[in-house]
Amino acid sequence: MRLRKIKDADLKLKEYPQYVVFNPEENKGRWAYRFPEPRPLHLEIGMGKGKFIIEQAKRNIDVNFVGCEVSETIALKAARKIAETNPPNIKIINCPAQELKQMFSAGEIAKIYLNFSDPWPKNRHEKRRLTSDYFMEMYKHILSEDGVIEFKTDNPGFFEYSLTQFNNHRFRFLEISFDLHASGREDIVTTEYEEKFIQNRKKIYYLKVKKWTSKKE
Repeated sequence: MRLRKIKDADLKLKEYPQYVVFNPEENKGRWAYRFPEPRPLHLEIGMGKGKFIIEQAKRNIDVNFVGCEVSETIALKAARKIAETNPPNIKIINCPAQELKQMFSAGEIAKIYLNFSDPWPKNRHEKRRLTSDYFMEMYKHILSEDGVIEFKTDNPGFFEYSLTQFNNHRFRFLEISFDLHASGREDIVTTEYEEKFIQNRKKIYYLKVKKWTSKKE
């Protein structure tokens, strides 16, 4: 279904300055100062309407969260939803994921969430995938020394591709699941898309990886 755009969404985002960070590149290396308390920083790339990040922020009050969303309309919907509960530990940036390296310093992010990213199945669109080579190198740059990425998708082809990519870029695998919701885990935080997939009994593929370091563990 085609997204129905909200008229003047870019202007309406300015009604939520307590959540939406404008000119985010000016905060590079200084994100800790955008929150009431300096805490570990988690980044969700493609935050959608905010269900996942709101629940994460509620469960993890000792963590600060930044949600990145390229669509102004969806970012606005997320801002409105966040405003309903007014959490102190969420910020939104409205930008393409390709620009994130300009907004975060090396090692500034403790964890990245990639939830149901567009798989871009055609070969000519490979560079747009959020686990393509460009993004892998960007993640390694902005992640802290022990930084973690959690990845979820309903697309088996994209999952296999991403498995290979994380391996090729020397991430350490912590968890792999070919059917996350059959695992019996009770700590799963779901997205809007994920709720629909669960209702349709669609498998969710999950990865948790850690940035490789030369330190002995």
